[in-house]
Amino acid sequence: MQTPSAVALRGRVAGATALALTAVTALLGAAHRPATTTATTAPAGATAAGAGAAGAAGASAFRAGAGTSGAGAAGAAGASAFRAGAGDTAGAGAGDTAGAGVAGPSVPVLSWGPCTGPRDGFECATARVPLDHRRPTGPTIALAVTRRPAADPARRTGVLLLHPGGPGNSGVDFARNSHAALPAALRDTFDVVGYDMRGVARGARVECWDDEEYAAAVDAARGVPGPGALQRAVRQGADFAAACRQRSGGLLPFVGSGFNARDIDLLRRALGEERLSFYGRSFGSYVGTVYAAQFPRRVRAMVLDGAYDPHLYADVPYAYDAAQFAALDAAVGRFLDWCAHETVVCGFGDGRPRQAFENLKRALDADPVITAGGRPATGYTLAYRLMFGINAGKEIWPYLGEALRAAQDRRASFLLSPPSPASFDFLSVNTAVECADRRYPPGRPLLGALVGAHAASAPLLGPPVGLGPPAYDHNHAPACVPWQADRPGRFEGSYRAAGSAPILVLGTTGDPDTPYQDAVALAGTLENGRLLTFAAEGHTAYNRSACVSALVNGYLATGALPARGTVCADEAPPEPAGRRTAGLEADETREAIPVLR
Repeated sequence: MQTPSAVALRGRVAGATALALTAVTALLGAAHRPATTTATTAPAGATAAGAGAAGAAGASAFRAGAGTSGAGAAGAAGASAFRAGAGDTAGAGAGDTAGAGVAGPSVPVLSWGPCTGPRDGFECATARVPLDHRRPTGPTIALAVTRRPAADPARRTGVLLLHPGGPGNSGVDFARNSHAALPAALRDTFDVVGYDMRGVARGARVECWDDEEYAAAVDAARGVPGPGALQRAVRQGADFAAACRQRSGGLLPFVGSGFNARDIDLLRRALGEERLSFYGRSFGSYVGTVYAAQFPRRVRAMVLDGAYDPHLYADVPYAYDAAQFAALDAAVGRFLDWCAHETVVCGFGDGRPRQAFENLKRALDADPVITAGGRPATGYTLAYRLMFGINAGKEIWPYLGEALRAAQDRRASFLLSPPSPASFDFLSVNTAVECADRRYPPGRPLLGALVGAHAASAPLLGPPVGLGPPAYDHNHAPACVPWQADRPGRFEGSYRAAGSAPILVLGTTGDPDTPYQDAVALAGTLENGRLLTFAAEGHTAYNRSACVSALVNGYLATGALPARGTVCADEAPPEPAGRRTAGLEADETREAIPVLR
C-alpha cells in the first residue's frame, strides 16, 4: 500500500511538472494576453453554505437527459479573423452588423410547431442564420430550435437559454431533457429554450473521418502506447484535419464561438426579447462568455458552470491543455487513492489500485476483450471511458471501482465500451470547433515536444489520451496545428463584458475537465463576475449540489448573487455500489452523467 508520504510526494512532483509545463507554454502566448481585472479568489475563510441552509428548492438539478443553403464559395471568403466587441448597442436589434455601412442580417422567422418524438410540451422551429456573419445577407444555415413556454404566462420573466457545452452536444436535447428537473419557479416564469449550434446534430453537421476510419483508429490505440506513438498521433492529427477539409471545407471556417454567439443574439431577437437569461455548462461557459463580451447589455442573468479561462483556452492553448491533463490525472489519482484506503467499498486493486490500473491497461492491450459488436476493448478503451466517467464525482466512485473489477475479470463493463458512431459525431464537432476557436503556435517540432511532455506529465491517463487519435479536449493539438481552414468565426476581442449585468461563475474544486482555477480566472476577467465555489469532485456543480442549485435558482429568478467567497460543500458521499441503479451509462454524447440519488 502507498504510504501517505509517498502519495504526497507523488502529488507534489506531478503538480510541479504541470506548473512548469503551464509556465513554459504560457510564454508562447504571453505577448498577446489582454489586460484583465484582478482575479477573484475563494478565501480560506469563505462562507460555507451547506445543503441544509440551501433548502429543498435547491435539490432540483439539470439532468441531461437543417443544412447549408447557398453557394459553397462562402467558405473561402477572407482569411482575416472576425473582430468582435462592438456588437452591442443601446438600440434594440442594432448589434448584428458586421461593420459600419454593412446591412445587418434578417431576423430569423420562427414558425413554431409540434416536435417529432414524445409530446412533452415543447415546440420546435428552424432558424436561418448567416453562414458567414461578415456577409450577413449571404448564404444561410439552418439551426434547430426548441422551446417550452412558461407554465404561468401571467408571471413570465423571459427566456432561459440552456447551452449543453461539448462542443458537440445537442442543445435541443439538453433543453428537453433538463426541463423537468428545473424548479417550478423557473418553469413557471421562463420560456426554456435550446438550439443545436452550427456544426451539431440536426443542423449543418461537421464531418471528418467516417465511422470506419474512426473505428479503425480508436481500435488500434493502446492504453500504454509503445514506441512511435507520438509520431503516429501527429500523423493521425494531420490526416484527421485533411479529412475535415475534404468533407466539411465549406463549413469549417464558420463554426467558431464568435459566430455562434452572434447566432444566439439573432435567436434573442427572433424570440422578441430585449435581454436573455443563460445557463451554459463546460464549453457552454465559453460560448456564454463570448456572447456577454459581444452583447453585454443583452444579458439579464448568466450562469457559467464548469467555466473556461477564456484567454488560456483561445490564445495559449498548449498551456490550457497542460492544466487539463493535470486536472484529469489528479482526479483519477484521488479516486485510486480512495480505493487504496477503502478496499472493500471500492473492490478494485487489493490495496494497490494504481499498480492494478497500470496492469489492467497492459493486459487489455495485450489481449483485448472482444465486445458483442465484434470490436476490441483495449487499455485505450478503458482510459477513454474513465476520462468521462470520473466527471460524475465522488458519489459514483464505488461504481467505478466495481466497473474496473469487472473489466479486470473480463466481464461486461461500461469501461469496456468502445466509442460508437454517435461518439464519433460528437468527437468530430468537438475537435473542429476547438480548432476554429484556438490558435496553436505553428511548428511540428514544438507540437511533438509539448504533446509528448503533456502526456508524460499525467501518467495515469495522459499517454493514452494525449497520444491517441483525435478525440476529446486534451489532445486536439495534433489536429489543430495543421488546421488549414480560415478562422473568421473565432472571437478576437476582450472578455471583460463591460457593462453587463452580474454574471455568476461556478467552479468545482476537484473538476477533472475544467480546472477550478479556470473559474477563478474567468470571474476575475469579467467586469461583473461573481465566483461560487463547489468544494467537491466531478465536473460542473449545478446538477450535483442542492446548495449550488438553490443559489443559482435564486439568482436566475431575482438577480440576487451569492455572498462573495461563498463555498458549497454538500457533495454526496460515496455509496455502496449495490445501492445504485444498474447500468449507469458513461457516454460522452450526454450532457452529464446522471447522479443517481
